[in-house]
Amino acid sequence: MVSDYIKSYIEKSLEQIKDKLPNKVIQDLRETLLNTDINLTESDVDKIIDLAVKDYQESLIEPGEAVGIVSAQSIGEPGTQMTLRTFHFAGIRELNVTLGLPRLIEIVDARKTPSTPIMTIYLTDEYKYEKEKALEIARKIEYTKIENVISSISVDITNMSITIQLDEEMLKDKGVDPSSVKKIISKLKLGKIRIEDIDDYTFTIYFEEIDNISALFKMREKLLNTKIKGIKGIRRAIVQKKGDEYVIITDGSNLEGVIGIKGVDVNKIQTNNIHEIADTFGIEAAREAIAREIKKVLEEQGLDVDMRHILLVADIMTRTGVVRQIGRHGVTGEKSSVLARAAFEVTVKHLLDAAARGDVEEFKGVVENIIIGQPIRLGTGIVELTMRLNVR
Repeated sequence: MVSDYIKSYIEKSLEQIKDKLPNKVIQDLRETLLNTDINLTESDVDKIIDLAVKDYQESLIEPGEAVGIVSAQSIGEPGTQMTLRTFHFAGIRELNVTLGLPRLIEIVDARKTPSTPIMTIYLTDEYKYEKEKALEIARKIEYTKIENVISSISVDITNMSITIQLDEEMLKDKGVDPSSVKKIISKLKLGKIRIEDIDDYTFTIYFEEIDNISALFKMREKLLNTKIKGIKGIRRAIVQKKGDEYVIITDGSNLEGVIGIKGVDVNKIQTNNIHEIADTFGIEAAREAIAREIKKVLEEQGLDVDMRHILLVADIMTRTGVVRQIGRHGVTGEKSSVLARAAFEVTVKHLLDAAARGDVEEFKGVVENIIIGQPIRLGTGIVELTMRLNVR
């Protein structure tokens, strides 16, 4: 435990460096020093604070540093070593997840939906320690249609009827009983119908207002695609044990739908769909998700990229309040410079559009100045010197 004297010494020492470190760093440093189990001395406190100040100051960039180019190189160079292997099993053989370069491209292109949307759903204390309770929530979440619980369906064009045989095992797996399936069918807008039971799991639906084969087959498709329960977009929900608790891994993502389910821990829920996060939790959450997803993809490939370079990409993609791609339809295409846009893609179109609008090139950025051979406002180019000659 830290003594009262050392506590006051820590506060006094931190007060002296408040101009050298950001408030968040000082706050983290305070919490760490005050909550340590080590018996600190004045000398220890001085060394820790001096080291923190030194590390922070060494992490700062020099004025004029080309952070964008350095970040692009730091991610682009290791990116050339990434595999083109698209899928692997997500800890369980039933689910695939996109990896490597295809996933990185998905993130920076800000695709509306990932090719393999996946959610990791953590549960509250009441549900996370028992498999049966976790399965109960998984069944609520998994989108189940009639076609998922039948073993066969046959059409009788003579009697204008459809016979459905339910699969006993699938009904049990999905937590559905035959009576609930019939109840759902009876509530559908199918016109005048009559349902007759053949046995516990087989029944026939007679359509009394249908007189042509085409309409009957349309009814068959409608029946197969009828929702029994679950959340749209969640094709599978698999319970998996992580440490001492059970979590649910889903094939498909619907963040807004899942957070309303009782037993789901909203604070820990994860999805790889960036746009869903932005729509549900806001742009700051999306920024954090972009950074984490890029870091995760690179680390899975054994590539080490400084987090600050990844954060710069996430910042650029979200700085306007919406998630934008790095490309001509996003960040690059929205540059104010005509020449910078033209240098990237579809040169003639950009120049013609700019001429038609009467745009003015102000030569404030890097690309446009390089094109015409002017010094750029980076590195030594950021310094302007004037020299006064003593003329006699």
